[in-house]
Amino acid sequence: MTDEIFATSVFFKLTIGGNDLGAFHTCTGLGAEVEMEQYAEGGNNGFTWQLPGRITWSNITLTRPVTADTTKIAQWLDEIVRQVEPKDGEIVALRPDLSRIVSWQVLGIVPVRWQGPSFDPARSEAAVESLEIAHEGLRPS
Repeated sequence: MTDEIFATSVFFKLTIGGNDLGAFHTCTGLGAEVEMEQYAEGGNNGFTWQLPGRITWSNITLTRPVTADTTKIAQWLDEIVRQVEPKDGEIVALRPDLSRIVSWQVLGIVPVRWQGPSFDPARSEAAVESLEIAHEGLRPS
């Protein structure tokens, strides 16, 4: 047995190009896929060579209830609309006491989609926003 402490409630802090965009409750899409090319060598009938090719990075989607940090995304998007320029950033997984669990450097971030909250007074659900970003790669930081 190890003495590891597992996070039961995690927050994700997003920073892009030095802009702190606040904490998010969910983060999906941290992943990559390596394209594999098959090569059948003449005279070798026992197997096919598997040759690694390009890496494809998944888009990352972060969601949270609407907070005061929602305006940070609106301001960041307003800057990006004028000139889309990929910027590096960081996603940090935090415990409820805001201590760091793990973090990733995210390279070449470009916004793909922002979905603002839907307000329906007939429903008692929190208004939620989501931000989807494309990127050129992840590194542990």
